Amino acid sequence: MNIVDTNNPIPKYLQIEDWLKQQIDLEIFKEGDRLPSEIELAQMCDVSRATLRQAVSSLVDSGILIKRKGIGTYVQSAQTIVELRHDVRKITSFKDCIGGKKIKEKTIVLNKEIITVDAAIRKTLALGTKNKVVRIERLRTGNGTAYVYEESYLPYRLFKDIVNYDLSGSLYKIVTLDFGVQLKRSTQEIKAVILDDRMVKFFDIPPQSPGFLMKNITFDQFDTPVELMISYCRGDRYSLELELNEYQLS
Repeated sequence: MNIVDTNNPIPKYLQIEDWLKQQIDLEIFKEGDRLPSEIELAQMCDVSRATLRQAVSSLVDSGILIKRKGIGTYVQSAQTIVELRHDVRKITSFKDCIGGKKIKEKTIVLNKEIITVDAAIRKTLALGTKNKVVRIERLRTGNGTAYVYEESYLPYRLFKDIVNYDLSGSLYKIVTLDFGVQLKRSTQEIKAVILDDRMVKFFDIPPQSPGFLMKNITFDQFDTPVELMISYCRGDRYSLELELNEYQLS
């Protein structure tokens, strides 16, 4: 039986997508299996390599397949195909986004240091004439997949000792329980961006991939800014969730 029916009005690459999905559903190609090479698949389907690439790229974008540079294309493990939802209506942590999903969370602390900052960050955190902050870089992962890069700036006068803590868990829990700071509200700015080279390396995704840039300013019980967080989220595994009120005629 031919994989691609040339008399079928459905585009060839879509027919190949459906065939590959069937092979995966039937476990002919199992989770973690390496697919035949691009040349072999193109010959099997009797199509050009360009058509074959179009089908494979679509399945990579859908999270069904994963390309490993210089190695090949693999069937993605089901446990890593998880999309996280970020509720923009409240202050949330990465753990909140995971919710009840069967995903093993891990936070990688990339760096924690005390630095001096420029006038823009000093103004954002209402530091006055002081310009020292604690800067924390973390990568939030689930089932071995990196989802979010976080860069937090905390006023040194309040959090100078936080560099001595294990920051591979909930930062907000430490801030609340150990430093007695209540996180009362947050302003959030979200932009769609093309991720730079550093971010795509963190996320192990193709260059020029889309993502979200989030800038959060969190305030305490005295309405004082206590954290500036700049986050980059991968666009293929992260979505934003919000609730809209009833439409009103103006």
